[in-house]
Amino acid sequence: MQYALLLYGDEQVWQATGEAARQEIYAKHERFIKLLMERGALRGGAELAPTGAATTLRRDGAATSVTDGPFAETSEQLAGFYLIEAADLDEALALARELPSGVIEVRPMVPGPEAAG
Repeated sequence: MQYALLLYGDEQVWQATGEAARQEIYAKHERFIKLLMERGALRGGAELAPTGAATTLRRDGAATSVTDGPFAETSEQLAGFYLIEAADLDEALALARELPSGVIEVRPMVPGPEAAG
């Protein structure tokens, strides 16, 4: 089964983090990626641009509006994600515990119609 590991953090804290500390965090993510690759569990992932680069589309019946920025102001922003393959939630949680991020949402993917075939 596939799971999305959604990484949340405070953009202002990240922006204030020094370059040496950032490189240390990136190195931890590289080790995590290596772990996933060794287990054949990595399906994708990416760091996301800051929320200021986001554009939100809202639909209300037939009307559609487009606004700059994220959907809502929050204290933690979605910073990136990994798409992994795991046997079950327990395995997905075990992998997520290896991440250096503070807040990680583990969410199962809904199988598409191709999974039934």
